[in-house]
Amino acid sequence: MSERIKGMALCALAMVTVGSTVVASKVIAGGLPPFTATALRFAMALPVFLLLLRVTRTPWPRPDRRDLALLLCQAGLGSVGYTVLLILGVRWAPAASAGVVAGTLPAVAALVAVLALRERPGRYLIGSIVLATAGVLAISWPGEGAAGDSKSPAAMVGNLLVLGAVVCEAMFILLNKRLRVPVRPLALSTLMTAFGLLLSLVPALFERAWEHPLPNDALAGVAYYALVPTVLGFVLWFAGSARLKGAEAALFTALLPVSALILAALWLGESISLAQVGGAACVLGAVGLASLDGRGEKGSGHAAAPS
Repeated sequence: MSERIKGMALCALAMVTVGSTVVASKVIAGGLPPFTATALRFAMALPVFLLLLRVTRTPWPRPDRRDLALLLCQAGLGSVGYTVLLILGVRWAPAASAGVVAGTLPAVAALVAVLALRERPGRYLIGSIVLATAGVLAISWPGEGAAGDSKSPAAMVGNLLVLGAVVCEAMFILLNKRLRVPVRPLALSTLMTAFGLLLSLVPALFERAWEHPLPNDALAGVAYYALVPTVLGFVLWFAGSARLKGAEAALFTALLPVSALILAALWLGESISLAQVGGAACVLGAVGLASLDGRGEKGSGHAAAPS
């Protein structure tokens, strides 16, 4: 098997695990408050990342005050904000719809970069943003529906919360580009996990989750989220993206909404609507156009790494 094929397989597996975070969040949301679940996720993942740092002999970063402040903001947005908003969102929105919204990350990240950095968007990027918007509208446009319907008022609120999570992750990517001294991927993930634990711990204490029975399925969902998408997904993604060009690796982010749709049907028994399939198709097209806009650029693949 060639290195390129290995890279493609590893990136594909990584994005399948990322897609499963939407389904895992649905399970978690049914039994745990969001900040408690977030703190537990990072508490479980941190020792594993620290072990990986030791095994790989990756040096611990020593950022200056400016970069340290940026890293704390990244953790607040991409680690805590993303996880909390995703868990809150899937309380009301079907996991399949939330997965489609989460899949708009490449287009949303590009839009945030255009707005914040005043970059001039190319035609492919404009098309990507339009398609991503169409995908979200396809599953969220107002209509008649029951509480579990992707177009019910509750589901629309849930989709907006998930979109907020995506914006948080896009800001995480933008802030990472502002660091004076780039941090190695493994060290960055370890820092984000440690800072995420610190930032979510105090709000978690106010939720007083220990006063109520903790459902085993929700705890299992947190353990899965911490060890599979967060840690294993990181290892798979960077092992795969190291064997591919940046634009090639970016294409595999299109698997996120697809895996979320399939897993929502298989794991949660959700029925998949034509609107959700249409929305996923639009998001797939958006990811493809976003990768075309960035062709020729050398990418690290961080933007698609599990957050």
